[in-house]
Amino acid sequence: MISVLLRLLAAIAILAVTAWCAFALALSPLHARAAAAVMIACGASTAIAIVFGRQLRVALPVFALALGAFAIAWSTVKPSNDRDWQPDVAVLPYATFDGDRVTIQNIRNFDYRTETDYTPRYYDKSFDLRELETVDLITSYWMGDAIAHVMMSFGFADRDFVTVSIETRKEKGESYSTVNGFFRQYELIYIVGDDRDLVRLRTNYRKDPPEEVYLFRTNAPKENVRRLFLDYFKTINSLRDQPQFYNTLTTNCTTNVVRHTAVNPGGGHYSWKVLLSGYAPLYAYERGRLDQSLPFEELKQRSHINERAHAAGEDPDFSRRIRESLPGAR
Repeated sequence: MISVLLRLLAAIAILAVTAWCAFALALSPLHARAAAAVMIACGASTAIAIVFGRQLRVALPVFALALGAFAIAWSTVKPSNDRDWQPDVAVLPYATFDGDRVTIQNIRNFDYRTETDYTPRYYDKSFDLRELETVDLITSYWMGDAIAHVMMSFGFADRDFVTVSIETRKEKGESYSTVNGFFRQYELIYIVGDDRDLVRLRTNYRKDPPEEVYLFRTNAPKENVRRLFLDYFKTINSLRDQPQFYNTLTTNCTTNVVRHTAVNPGGGHYSWKVLLSGYAPLYAYERGRLDQSLPFEELKQRSHINERAHAAGEDPDFSRRIRESLPGAR
C-alpha cells in the first residue's frame, strides 16, 4: 500500500513539473508550443511508467533529457530594458547620492483626464536624507479583501513625499495576466511617483473596477526608514543596468516590500498575509508596525482616503491633505 502511494505521489510530482514546464514554453517569449507538446508527452509517459512500474529504464532518462532541454531553453529567456513599452512604464527612475543629499530623477506625475487618457510628466527633485522621517503603507483594493496593490511612501519632514509602486513593466498592447506573471512575461519596474499620480490615479480615475485606497502611517523609527529607503533605491538603480523579471508569486508588489524590510532588525518575515496581499496591513498591525491605540478594523476605516483624495483634487498640497489627522500621524 505504501509503495503504491509513493508511486502515485511521484507521478503527481512529475505531472506538476511537466505542466509548469509546458506552460512556460507555451506562454513565455519562447512561444515553443511544439516543445510544450513534447514535454507533456514525456511527462505523461513517465508518470504512467511510475504508476505501473514498467519501462522506467526508458521513461526516466527520456524525461530527464526533456527536462534538461527545457532548462537550457528557459535560461535563454532574459529580461530587457529595450522594448516598446507602454507610456506609463516607459521611463525608469533612479537616484544619485551626495552625502546626505539625494536627487531622484524621473519622479512620475502624469496629468490625468481619465485612467487611460493622460499627458506623461516627470520631474527631478533633491531631498535631504536627514529630513527623511516617515514611511507610509498604502494599499489599493479592487476585488475583495484578499488582494491589494501595496505601495510605500517616504516622507521628508512630513512635507515632501515620494511614493514607490512595484509593478509589471508592460509592452504596448500587452495586458496583465496573473498566470502569465509566473512565466517571465513581464519585466519588473519600481515606479517612483508623486502622490498626485500614484495615489490619485487609483482614488480618482480608476473606475472599472473602482479602487478603495487606504493609507496607514507606520511607526517605524527614523533610522529604519532611512535604511529602507536606501535599500529601495539600491534596487531601483540596479534595475537600470540589470533588468529583472516580475513573478506573480515571488517577485511582486508585496513580497519585494517584505524583502526590503529585511534590511531592518525584525524585518523580512513572510506569512500567508503577505501572499494574500490584501491582509498586508493586518500583518503589519499584528507585528506592531501600525498605530496600536485603535482596533485594527477601526484603524482601517479611518485610514480610508478616497474621499480625502477627491476633495484634494489637483491641489499641489495633495499629499498633506490626504494624510491630515490620519491615525498614527506624528
